[in-house]
Amino acid sequence: MTTTLAKESAAAGSLASVEEIRGHFPALERIHNGARVAYFDGPGGTQVPRSVVAAMEDYLFHHNANTHWLYPTSEETDTLLLHARETFADFFNASADEIAFGQNMTTLTFHLARGLGRAWGPGDEIVITELDHHGNVAPWRALAKERGITIRSVKLNTADGRLDWRDLERQIGPQTRLVAIGAASNALGTITDVAGAAELAHAADALVFVDAVHLAPHELIDVQAMNCDFLACSAYKFYGPHVGVLYARHDLAQSLDVPRLDPAPTEAPERLETGTLNHEGIVGAAEAVMYLGTLARGGASRRERLSRAFTAFHARGEALLARMWSGLGSIRGVTLYGPEPGTPRTPTVAFTLAGRSTEEVARHLAHRGVYASNGDFYAATVAERLGRGADGFVRAGAACYTTADEVDRLVEGVRELV
Repeated sequence: MTTTLAKESAAAGSLASVEEIRGHFPALERIHNGARVAYFDGPGGTQVPRSVVAAMEDYLFHHNANTHWLYPTSEETDTLLLHARETFADFFNASADEIAFGQNMTTLTFHLARGLGRAWGPGDEIVITELDHHGNVAPWRALAKERGITIRSVKLNTADGRLDWRDLERQIGPQTRLVAIGAASNALGTITDVAGAAELAHAADALVFVDAVHLAPHELIDVQAMNCDFLACSAYKFYGPHVGVLYARHDLAQSLDVPRLDPAPTEAPERLETGTLNHEGIVGAAEAVMYLGTLARGGASRRERLSRAFTAFHARGEALLARMWSGLGSIRGVTLYGPEPGTPRTPTVAFTLAGRSTEEVARHLAHRGVYASNGDFYAATVAERLGRGADGFVRAGAACYTTADEVDRLVEGVRELV
């Protein structure tokens, strides 16, 4: 813990203080049973700063229109959507014409899968993993029914909560058309070597799709370093509204046979989008990225500021994770799941308490004003492989506004049940 605290202290100079950050989030003022609410439910959706809501309100009150018409509010909407694409291009280290928007990661993935699947059939294979959220499983399994494609699944190593890398190597072969892999497990916090998986996939002339939903709040995404072809995430996991974002390599986006209306735009990235989008949500999602950039000290470009901010987030997250892991691990009957601190992972902890259902634990914590989620979090295969079934885990995740005192409240709340 000393090492992670030292890292957190060294990074503090490049990031706004936790107290300053907390002042931006009105939700943190909520009182429950006489206690200030501590939100550990970030892996399922974070709270939202004032600036994000203000940007959405400004759009709806002053710029609200449909796109591509010749009057000012429509032109302003076009400009704001382009700005959002440019902002997410900085967030992903991509180009603006590689950024598409949709309802959420799952919906975007189903849409992308349908487009890719039109070129595939019997004999073609898609590789998925047991570690993934089913938003990165069900869309590809649907192609097995619709197109006769074979699905191969990479095993989870239950001992450490990581993928069995040798099994990944075995599953990728000459018939592989796509490797669908999660950058980080929303259940266990495991961070996976996406670049390594992409190297294996591309050596077999396969494409790579990355679910970055759980990674996006904790590590700055770099699609160039990942060497992926597609990547999706959802803004509500990193302090924005409920909007999904898709990176699609431009040449692939331009040629992909996605379901679309004939009169709709034919150029990427708009050709990947269906119907009228959630404009105010897209504006708010872009504002969430810009907000994160404002928290860093120094840096000439938005990408540089984001890099500084996420470096500091990582250090703070490591310190909070070590505190959670140590505190919960000291309680009789608590079982912790996933990789240990000090290894590639996010500050998200999954645990159970002997003799208590996860619902009992979550309800008790909520009564104390500590909000943590329970269940399988749509990572149903992870829960099954770890012998947890429908009861799943209790999950507590640290966000940019989480404090050490809140971690201590979480630990003491669990200790009370023993």
